[in-house]
Amino acid sequence: MSEKIALHTRLKPGKEAEYDAVHARISDELEAALRAAGVTDWHIWRSGRELFHVVEVDDYRAMRRALATNPVNIAWQAVMGELLEVEDDYTGLDRGLPTVWKLP
Repeated sequence: MSEKIALHTRLKPGKEAEYDAVHARISDELEAALRAAGVTDWHIWRSGRELFHVVEVDDYRAMRRALATNPVNIAWQAVMGELLEVEDDYTGLDRGLPTVWKLP
């Protein structure tokens, strides 16, 4: 059974167009790394500088551990580090945003 994880990140001021451009098409290598780490779907919505992600993954924490040392992801995170207000260091044990409500 997979997990659905919601995340929130924020862009540095003025980085909106660049963020959209680098996400217009991710590399085949990054897609393969995400899939190998158990990601089955990842959607990102942007409102101004605010980014909202929904990730469907086999095991979120295992995915984070696998990607923390993956050279393709390390290179991708270096690019993201230039665009995001808070760089993701892959050291936490986060579980994403907590669910507040769900349609029964």
